[in-house]
Amino acid sequence: MSAVGDVTFILSGTGLVLDVAVSQAGLANYGFAGLIGEAWIDTVTIESRPKIQEMLSDAAVAESAPRWRQVTHPSASGDVPISYLTMAVGDGDRLIAVGRDMREAAAMQQRLLQTQQSLERDYIRLRQIETRYRLLFDMSSEPVLIADAATRRIREANPAAHRLLDAAEGALVGKALATIVDQRDRDDFIAYLGASEATDDLVPATLRLAKARGEARISARLFRQARSPLMLVRVAMADRGTSDHPYDAALGAVVDRMPDAFVLVDRELSVLAANTAFVELAEMPSLERVTGQNLGNWLGRPGIDLDLILSQLREHGWVRNVPTILRGLTGGEEEVELAGVVAPMGDSECYGFTIRAVARRLDVVASVPRDTPRSVEQLTELVGRMPLKDIVRESTDLIERLCIEAALAYTSDNRASAAEILGVSRQSLYSKLHRHRLGNLVGGHD
Repeated sequence: MSAVGDVTFILSGTGLVLDVAVSQAGLANYGFAGLIGEAWIDTVTIESRPKIQEMLSDAAVAESAPRWRQVTHPSASGDVPISYLTMAVGDGDRLIAVGRDMREAAAMQQRLLQTQQSLERDYIRLRQIETRYRLLFDMSSEPVLIADAATRRIREANPAAHRLLDAAEGALVGKALATIVDQRDRDDFIAYLGASEATDDLVPATLRLAKARGEARISARLFRQARSPLMLVRVAMADRGTSDHPYDAALGAVVDRMPDAFVLVDRELSVLAANTAFVELAEMPSLERVTGQNLGNWLGRPGIDLDLILSQLREHGWVRNVPTILRGLTGGEEEVELAGVVAPMGDSECYGFTIRAVARRLDVVASVPRDTPRSVEQLTELVGRMPLKDIVRESTDLIERLCIEAALAYTSDNRASAAEILGVSRQSLYSKLHRHRLGNLVGGHD
C-alpha cells in the first residue's frame, strides 16, 4: 500500500492512526511518522475535520463507493494539502487511507487564481479607461470623428459632430468620410487625408462643409488600434470674427504715441499692455519688463490710493482726475493725475488707466491763500496765558482741520472717500465739517 500513495495511514475502525508509510521523499520532513497513536481527525485543520468524519462514515458502509477528498495537515514547515481515498479492510475493524501529495496542484491553483485576479484587475481598469474615454468623447464640444484608414468610412462620431453636420444620432456611422465636406472640396480633402497618413505635422485644412454649412478647419491624424489603422478627424468652424477692424492698427498706434501714459491691467492689477509714455514715466527699460508686473509697484501710496481707486471703479465704473503719485525705477516720485474705466474681458474684467504728469502744471498755478488757524509759534506763545488743556484742545482742532482739508482736496471734495481715508464714519465727518465750518452740508459729490 505504501507504493500506491505518497502517504498511507493504517487506521482503526474509530479512526486511530496505527501505522504510517511515507513514500514521497518531500513529505518526510512534515512529521507524518510521529502521528502514530493519534486520532486521524486531530491531525488536520479545523476546516478539514468534517471531511475526515465523512470519509470514516463512508468507509464503514460497505455499499458506499470510496471517493477522493482533499484535507490539509498543519505542520511547523507549513500546511500540507493531501487528497485521501479511504477504504475498509476485512470486517471493517481496519481502514486504509491512501494519500496523494497536492502541493504542486495547490501551487498551480494559487498561480491560476492570482492570474485570474490580475486579469480581472486589468479588465476593470480597462473598463474604467474606456468609460472615461467614452464620457470625454461624448461630452466634448469639439466635433470628432473616428474613421477606418483603409476604407475611409466613419466608425464613430460624437454628438458634437452630429450637431455640426445636422445629422441624427448615429446617422454618420458607416458613411464615407469625404461626404462631410462640400463636393467641390472633396478632392482636396482626400489628398489631405492621404498626406496625414505620412506625417503628423500637417496644418489643419480649411474646407467647405457639405450642405453649405460654412467653412471649417479640419485636421486628421493616423493611429493604430488592435493592429488596425484608424484616423482621428477633428472639425472646428472657421472663426469669422477674427478679422481685424480697419482702424484697429491705427488705434493701437495712436495709444502708443499718446503723450499721456496709458496702462491696461487685469482684475489683479497685473499689467497687460502699456504705451511708451507709461514705460518712460515708470523709468523702465522696455515694455517687456513692465508686462506682467503689478501696477502697485509704481502707482499710488501703498495701501491708500489703489484701494480707493479700485473701490470707486467697482462702484461707479469709472474715476476721473484722481491725484496720486507714480514711483519710478530709481525711486523718484512724480505727481500725476489718473482717470480710469472698467471694461469686460472674457469671464472677468479689466481696468484701463490714463496717467498725466501734473507736477509742472502745479508749479505754475499760484497757491490760493487760505485762512489758516493758529501756527505752531502762536500756540507756543500761549504757554503761560492759557491752561494746558485749552492749548492742547486748540492744537488738536488745528491738526484735525488740516487733515480734513487735505483729505477733501485729495478726493476732489468726495466726502465718502475722505471719510474712508481718515478712518471715520461719514456722520462723524459731517459733524467735524460743521464744527470747523468747512464746506456746504447740503450739496456734495458723495
